[in-house]
Amino acid sequence: MDLEALKKYSALHPKPAGLTLQYGTAGFRSAAEHLDHVMFRMGLLAVLRSRAVESVIGVMVTASHNPEEDNGVKLVDPLGEMLHPSWEDYATQLANADEHDLEAAIAEICQKAAVNQHKEASVFIGRDTRPSSEKLSRSVMDGVSVLGGQYHDYGLVTTPQLHYVVCCQNTRGQYGRATLPGYYEKLSKAFRELMEQCPSSGASQRHLKIDCANGIGALKLSEMKPYLPKEVLIHLYNDGTKGKLNHFCGADFVKVHQQPPTGLDVQPDERCCSLDGDADRIVYYYKDAAGRFHLIDGDKIAALISIFLKELLAKVGQTLEMAVVQTAYANGSATRYLQDTLQVPVHCVKTGVKHLHHKAQEFDVGVYFEANGHGTVLFSRAAESRIRQLAEEEEDDERRRAAKVLENTIDLINQTVGDAVSDMLLVEAVLALKGLTVQQWDALYTDLPNRLLKVQVADRRVIATTDAERRAVAPPGLQENIDALVQRYRLARAFVRPSGTEDVVRVYAEADTQEDADALAREVSLAVHRLAGGRGPPPQ
Repeated sequence: MDLEALKKYSALHPKPAGLTLQYGTAGFRSAAEHLDHVMFRMGLLAVLRSRAVESVIGVMVTASHNPEEDNGVKLVDPLGEMLHPSWEDYATQLANADEHDLEAAIAEICQKAAVNQHKEASVFIGRDTRPSSEKLSRSVMDGVSVLGGQYHDYGLVTTPQLHYVVCCQNTRGQYGRATLPGYYEKLSKAFRELMEQCPSSGASQRHLKIDCANGIGALKLSEMKPYLPKEVLIHLYNDGTKGKLNHFCGADFVKVHQQPPTGLDVQPDERCCSLDGDADRIVYYYKDAAGRFHLIDGDKIAALISIFLKELLAKVGQTLEMAVVQTAYANGSATRYLQDTLQVPVHCVKTGVKHLHHKAQEFDVGVYFEANGHGTVLFSRAAESRIRQLAEEEEDDERRRAAKVLENTIDLINQTVGDAVSDMLLVEAVLALKGLTVQQWDALYTDLPNRLLKVQVADRRVIATTDAERRAVAPPGLQENIDALVQRYRLARAFVRPSGTEDVVRVYAEADTQEDADALAREVSLAVHRLAGGRGPPPQ
């Protein structure tokens, strides 16, 4: 380690006094002007991680669905997965170290994680379209270079594309080519082959309006357009030419406000979808003949994909174990539909993509989606090789065809992380193959009315939960209060959980009418305010 170079470069990326940041599920996020030192230090950490695991590591500069003024950074592990939890602590430690303690912090990480500083290190870097992202990604490069690592700058990419190329590189091309054309070719080939199986293949054009959140999704979908079959026409809106990133648009806006984005005129019965700022989540929606808005969120995307996969698995006649993984925020109707109607096992885990991904890895086929539209499908290595073998060698025509459709589905899905582009193509293929309209998809089940509220508290740590965050174990008496309130309403449930980033408690409630869901959420909020040290006046 060249200590003089480290000192010199660290001084060029000084840490603001008194600033403390925490590496969470989304990495680091803050106002862009506070992040220069963090980017430099995540360049350093990526080199250490690369040496520790002797693989390429990714660094993505993005703040996803946050406002344009914010930015953030997250590291990508060798198989395209999120950074290992033990290294999240190292990231926090390194980002918050004082200038003069930086060398000692690096030495401590090397000792704890058995990092050999003489090994080679390689880092792939990507960024979103925020005005601050280019400069901040150069700070990452400084960090990589000062510790003697090599980097490849992919420039403007979606977050899932960076996860994809990291996985491709570390599997020596088994997962695909570690280039953007490689990504477009793999996904479009699988999509084209699925569309060729449609009963009305080539007969009519399929139109889809896409809100790109004025983000990276617009650039990458424009690049991908020539690869897509001509009967699929995608129309891009909020493409970044005039609007602000995530401002009154994007998947998060549509999901939270239950209304279409600005910049996209939704006509009755048109199929529309919204990506978020870094294109790792997607929601669909439409307006009915009466002009009413209908949201199709991650729960319903998971249901559609589950129907499709369950039918195919039955056709190939394999005893592969399939399950759906949800969080407590999944709508109760979605859970009941999957368990009772589809007869698919459902597992609930703590909020956060890493928990969903980890649980989904336990099954031959694991489907996971958060209600916000972030999700994917994981196939075990054994399941994947069995399906590919059947697609090649099965003598029964119908079983071989079903195996081939499954094989194309595996190739269309980005298994490293939720990917709005890949998920969108999968949904389009499934709707076409099953001959479903967006209204028929929406009619699979009716969401229970729900309400999400926030309660300001003095210290969020007074709330402790169990049972995948569905029950509170502290403070005393809170869960008993919630249980009593829930008893008053039909088809009701409610839970509370502390925010991961601020001193607020999130309250979720659902019931058979919107009025009751609102009333239950309000009453639970008052109980939280009373028993968990609420700040300010009681919630209205």
